[in-house]
Order: sequence, then structure tokens, then C-alpha cells
Amino acid sequence: MKRKLIESMKNAKLEKQMRIMMLSGLFLIAGTVMMNARGGDSQKTLEPQQDSKRGIGQDEGESKGWVEKLSEADRSSIDKSWKSMGGCEDNPVAYEFAQPKFDNILYGAAYYHEYMPSERLDKDIRLMKDCGLSVVRVGESSWGQFEPKEGQFEFEWMDRIINEMHKAGIKVILGTPTYSIPAWMAEKYPEILAQYQRGSKAYYGIRQNMDITNPAYLFYSERIIRKLMERYASHPGVIGYQVDNETVIREINNHGFFTGFRNYIKNKFDNNLDSLNRAWGLNYWGMNIHTWEEFYARDGVTNPSYKVEWERYGRKKVADFLNWQVDIVNEYKRNDQFVTHCFMPALHELDQVESMRRMQYPAVNIYHDVQDSQDGHLITYGGDYFRTVYNGNYLITETNAQGIGWDAKTQYPPYDNQLRQNVYSHLSSGANMVEYWHWSSLHYGQETYWKGLLGHDLEPNRVYKEFSMVAKELKNIGNKLVNLKKKNKVALFFSHDSYYGLQFMRYTNEINYPAGLLHRALYNMNIETDIIPCDNETFDFSQYEMLVIPPLYIASDLLLEKIDLFVKNGGKVIMMYKSGYCNEHSAVRAVKSPGPLRKACGFYYQEYSTIDSLKLKETPWGEIAKPVGELMEFIIPETAKPLAYVDHPFFGQWPVITENSYGKGSLIYIGTYPSLELMEKIVRKEAENMGIVSPEQYKFPVIVKEGINDRGQNIRYIFNYSGKEQEIKYNYAKNGIDILSNKPVKSDEVITLSPWDLIIVEEKNK
Repeated sequence: MKRKLIESMKNAKLEKQMRIMMLSGLFLIAGTVMMNARGGDSQKTLEPQQDSKRGIGQDEGESKGWVEKLSEADRSSIDKSWKSMGGCEDNPVAYEFAQPKFDNILYGAAYYHEYMPSERLDKDIRLMKDCGLSVVRVGESSWGQFEPKEGQFEFEWMDRIINEMHKAGIKVILGTPTYSIPAWMAEKYPEILAQYQRGSKAYYGIRQNMDITNPAYLFYSERIIRKLMERYASHPGVIGYQVDNETVIREINNHGFFTGFRNYIKNKFDNNLDSLNRAWGLNYWGMNIHTWEEFYARDGVTNPSYKVEWERYGRKKVADFLNWQVDIVNEYKRNDQFVTHCFMPALHELDQVESMRRMQYPAVNIYHDVQDSQDGHLITYGGDYFRTVYNGNYLITETNAQGIGWDAKTQYPPYDNQLRQNVYSHLSSGANMVEYWHWSSLHYGQETYWKGLLGHDLEPNRVYKEFSMVAKELKNIGNKLVNLKKKNKVALFFSHDSYYGLQFMRYTNEINYPAGLLHRALYNMNIETDIIPCDNETFDFSQYEMLVIPPLYIASDLLLEKIDLFVKNGGKVIMMYKSGYCNEHSAVRAVKSPGPLRKACGFYYQEYSTIDSLKLKETPWGEIAKPVGELMEFIIPETAKPLAYVDHPFFGQWPVITENSYGKGSLIYIGTYPSLELMEKIVRKEAENMGIVSPEQYKFPVIVKEGINDRGQNIRYIFNYSGKEQEIKYNYAKNGIDILSNKPVKSDEVITLSPWDLIIVEEKNK
């Protein structure tokens, strides 16, 4: 793999030294204050400030410091390093990486020998080899073992694990252990622990309880990362690195975080308070501010514009933090190694575009329903997003093995064959690796009942045997499934800003941003979909034929104009209510709704109402058994054609669904909260009309997913997500081979799918 440095860092070594010096100095200041103030058990901690009126590392109580003794050039270098580690401005350094291709699917589990009640490394490795496990992830939770006391490093225990795995032919992904701080750090530097709104705070005793922007935390994080990389980067058994673990901002509200937010707002509004007051409407309740010192903390804020920007800043800080870690790892790693991070499929919490910018592989942890509720939907939802954002393949670093939960109330192990089906569900969305959390179940701790492949007896069991069966299959056919590429014709928008904007101004007690409902409708109708993070205006969606848009409550004029142009140029849009209502500041547009979308939509409205559940009258999609409800916009068509009305003496005078021909394309608008049944029928009819799916295409529980493999051949997965046999006709023109059974599959052949089973058809090119 080749790495191209877009902006060269000629002074990389100097910047590295300055970074460490800077943070060391911060702790000298903070430590001196703590020691001077310590009396008995009491201690006073001061957090370094990032306010533009004070130098880097200066506290409210420290106007003088070591920073002032440095030359202007050195201070500038420190400032650049600070920003690269999560300061107030964008990091100027960016990398381009080619994603390395795998030659086969990786299949494994997270492994924690340090958690075992007794010595059993040799036995575990023997069991791993016996079942065909090919990869383990280690180390991401073990800072306290790597550095049991401040500055005392112990790596020999991990040396043994990695060495023995390598001897056994098992690949290793090594995690940076920064998501769970050691006890000595919490005791010595309590300012690292997170503070929350309205005075609440984090305590030690759980993971992810720190302020990830705190300089002390960053200093010790950088030190342990560098120590690990210096020791293991050259180890032939290590194929990649995971930075941190499931990182989100977790509602931190520490003073240093707040001052960083204030500086971020200063920069965004060019230090112009008049612009800020006007954009956010701060004259309301007389809360306009006239100096930056008056800029108030998040705790009591009711203003939606402030809240939305606060969430954006939190997403930015996570991206800064992850990119900072990746940059450190990239200084050491070999060209044949990759860097990843295990994201969660709660899409609203992160700016995934920026967070993945310097990684070679994004990863995602997907836990989902099993037994009678197994349906493959969340697996596909996560895959459709992360594959699209990265424009490449991804990894599964955690998923269900047996029952999961922080207690024993939700113990639902998979039925027979469901573990196998879920593996192929991941691969059919573009995953190149599936790992379970974890190899063996814990005997203590909060996650005692988050079960691994092995149960508490640590012996082979039913799930272990099914893992072995899948591993054997992947060894034989994985080279035909790895590096799968997709080219979908339909895209679903996802707006982080609209998600939060509607949370802050709710219109229903149900889900206020129903992106999942729309994706479920597409999924159930076998309309394969990419999910686009539409707040990132650089994302190009012109290559798609159809866009499906949840309530686009917050959007810039530019984004709305791009949607307008998409329709005008021949695209199809299915759009939901409240779209175009607010600008990028979460301020309502002072025009008739839907604002800049009015021409494309072909209507306007001035009123809306909360409504009870109402039945639809006659529709183009036949009878709709499930009602609509929650809200209704009083749509007044201009060029749009009404498609559906509710059955009500008052509300029935306005259409709730319209279609407008505009330019070469058209836009369907849904001005009420639809049922899943209604959405399924709408998207299916439009997809059929456009030739995206055929009228004969299957529907859930039979799900079809396909892509092109490295050999240029089409791979088609057909799943039965039910406990009953499903008889289907193979509705595809080309014959193929079911590579699982090695049996031929012919066009129009009737196939019987067993419960929780699948076929994988490799199409013949001729």
C-alpha cells in the first residue's frame, strides 16, 4: 500500500518534540497548582484554557508560564501541534491512502487473555486453530496492564500473546488502549474525568469516563500509543491497528471543552458578534451577547441554533481526536498494515466522513436481534452507510456471538444456522472481516453476560461448532467474496443536523427522524441502497437515479439547490415532510414552505397540524391498511399532482402526498408520518417504474444483495430470514453456481430456501 503525504511535514521530528514539551509543560503547571493547593484529602485542579486572549496552556489562575519563555517560532510550532491534536481549527495535514485488498475474508474474535481466571493461552490457541479462526483483536481495553503505574510499562505479557498467535498463523489487530484510563490517572489527574451539564460528573469505575480533549489525557494517550507502536509496529504478526474504541463525545461539558467551543464559534462567525446574534436569533428573550466573555455555557441553553452547533462541535472533536491518533500510528506502521476504528451504527453521533479521513479501513460494531426477530436489517443499514461514506470495504470488529447485555435479562443466543447467516449478511454488504465480541465469556465485570464464542465453562459448544463450519466454508470460498464492490442506483439521505434539530423541536413522541423507517421500506422491497451523509455538501449524489430523503429539517440553500438540480436533470426524489423548513443555523426560513424546494415540490404550505391516526382515501398504491398520523402539512398544490388525501371532514381538503414533474425528473412529497406499509408500496412502485427492480423481485423475508468480486463476476446472495421454508423462482437471466453447495442454479429454476439459510450464486459470464 502506498501512502501519499499531501502536505509535507518537514519538521515532523521537531513538531513531535514540541507536542510532548507543550503537554508536559501543561502538566507541570497543573501539577504545581495541585500540589500547592493540596491539604489533607482536598485538591484544587485548574484546566488549561484555549481562550484566544491567553497563550496555549495558560489557566485562569496562571497568567505567566513556561510558554511565554519560548520564541515566537516555537510557540507557533506548538500552536500547530495543539491544533493537530484537537485544537480549535482544522488540522492542515491530510493523507490519501489506498485501501489494501485482502486475499480472503478474515474471521475471528476479540481476545483478552488478561481477563482469564487462569493460564490458558496455549489451550485457547489450540481451540482457535481447530475451529479455523484467522484473526484476533487485542489490547484496546488494557491500559492498566500496559502501564500499571505512571511511567512503568509492562509489555512482556502482550509480547507472548502476539508471538504465540503469529506462530499459530493467527493474525493480530492491536488496539490503542485509550478508551479506558488506568486508576492511577484518575486519582492523580481527576480533571481528566468528564463533567456534564448542570454540575454532574463522571466517576472512576467505568470506561469512557474522560474528557477526550483534556491535555493531560492527550499527553498520556500519546505516550502509551507511541510506546506500543515502537514495540509492535515491526512485528510480522500485527496486520493492523484500531485507534480507541467506539468513540463519541459522551456529553462532556468540561470548561476546557466549552472554551474550545467558544473559540470555534468565534472562528465560524469571523469574531463578529452581530452576525452570531442575528443568525441564532439571540435577541429572543434578550439573550444577545456583546462580548465573548458573555458567551454562556451549554448547561441552561434553550436556543436550538446553539444546541445544533454544540452537537456539530462534539462531532468535530471526535474526528480531531481519531485523526490525531491515526497520525501517530501512521508514523510507525508498515505499508502492509492498516489503521481502523470501531464505530457504532448510531449514525447521528459522529461526523464519519471526517473521522475516517485518514484510516485505511473503517470498522463498525453491529449488535442485532436474533432468534425469531433476526432479519438482517441493522447489518445492512450499518453496511450501507459505512461502505458509502468510505467508498470501499469495511470491517466488523464486534457482533453477537451468544446472548448479550450488561445483565442477564436479554440472553438470546442465536438459533441454529443464524450465526452463519449473519456472517454472510455482513459480507453481502461489503465487509471484509467479521469478528465477535468476544472469544470467551467473562467471569467478572459489567459485561459478564455479554457472552463470547465460548461460554463460562470455556469449552467448545454449539456456537463454537457453527463458527467452525463457517470458517471452513470461508477458507474455501472467501476469495470469491472478499473486496465486494457495489454500484447501487438508489441513495438514502442521512442528515446529522436534521436528526438533532428535530430532537430539539420534537413534533411527535415517536421517532422524530425516521431514516430507519425509510431504509427498512427499501430493504424489505429488495431495493439496494447507499446511505449518504448529506450534511457534507461535497458529497456527490448525481450518479444515482433515485433519492429517498427523510425530513430534511435543517439544510443550507446550497444543498437544497443541489436537490432541485438533481430533479431537474432527470432524477427521482421521494421526500418527507418538514424538508427545507430551517436553514443551516436551525433558524426557520421566513418564506412559504418548503422554501428553496418550492419549484421542485410544486406546492407551498403555510399551516400544519398535529393529527391523530387517519386512514387514507383511495390511493395509487391500492388500499393502505395502516393509517398515517402525528402531523400533517396543509399542502396547496401549484404544479404538483395530489396523490392521496386523508379521510377526514376538515383535513381531507388538503393532499398529504403529491407528485410534481419538474424538468426531466419528478418529486414525490409525503406531508405526513407514513406507515411502513405505505412507504414500502411507494418505494416499490417507483423502483419498478424506473426499472431498478422488476415486478417479480422478492420481498422480505427473502432478501437479495449483490455485488462484483475481484474477478469481475457478479455475486448474488439470496437469504431466507425466517423460520419457515421459502420456495422461490430464480428470476435472473444468467445461470450460475451456488458456491456454498457447488450446485448449478438455472434461470427460472424453483429453489427451496431452508429456514435461516441462504444461497450464494456466482453468475456465469456467458
